[in-house]
Amino acid sequence: MISVIVCTHNPREEYLSRTLTALQRQSLAHEEWELLVIDNASTERLDARLDLSWHIAGRVVRENELGLTPARLRGIRESKGEVLVFVDDDNVLADDYLEKVRSVASTHPFLGAWSGTVKGEFEIEPPQWTRRYWGNLVIRDVPRDAWSNIYWHDQTTPLGAGLCVRRTVAGEYLRLHDEGIRTFKMDRAGQNLVSGGDNDLSACAIDIGLACGVIASLRLTHLIPRERLTEAYLLSLAEGVAYSSIILHSFREATRNGVSLRGSLNRVADIVRRARMSPRERRFHAAVLRGQRRATMELESH
Repeated sequence: MISVIVCTHNPREEYLSRTLTALQRQSLAHEEWELLVIDNASTERLDARLDLSWHIAGRVVRENELGLTPARLRGIRESKGEVLVFVDDDNVLADDYLEKVRSVASTHPFLGAWSGTVKGEFEIEPPQWTRRYWGNLVIRDVPRDAWSNIYWHDQTTPLGAGLCVRRTVAGEYLRLHDEGIRTFKMDRAGQNLVSGGDNDLSACAIDIGLACGVIASLRLTHLIPRERLTEAYLLSLAEGVAYSSIILHSFREATRNGVSLRGSLNRVADIVRRARMSPRERRFHAAVLRGQRRATMELESH
């Protein structure tokens, strides 16, 4: 069985409706997958609002601890499938998504975590200057299948949107939290834009001897509201991503050596680069440095 886990906190109603409608249209028979909507401390409880009667194994589970990490962990505990598919409340899966997930799980037994192409659908026409920051908005084209057992490889690390993991991988991630090994919360909690929990989860595949990858035929649409195209939001997001990257690299011995304080030569290089930047580019550069500096200070304090 496949378990689809939708984690949501105070969802935008029309977006969540499109997410659930796309799931209802899946070509894979409902009997072959279960649906869990994890209501993560929403102000108005979702179990009274959502009608999942169309699915034979659909239910809403309330998680009162705020944060995407507690919601994902609750989804792992509650689910029964051998493959878990994490779907955000603004993701619209292609009609054959789950059918192809099942095929990949069968034909690629060495893959422990994988995702696919994510196309952005914007509420408004995005300003041209935002294009260079779309990667932080979880938009990605996958031209061909690729996989590796290299941590944080740009071409093979799965995205959180539509992330598929095997039960053994999810179990390892759960163990890290249950045993107090993972003390940093690496995901969104309310307005906090820290990220990276999805990367940590998928990296557990490599920890237990499997690979991570991307599959070109897996496709979904990411719905992006207008407020995520403002400079203020994108600056906060850039800082959160930079912070998360440093923390993530510290988790595993194989990548820990890449984490260090920025030396004087780096600071000199930063000054030279900033001199060539536009005012907006300098603001984004400063946001990245703030995130990296905050992460380094936190690691040193531990």
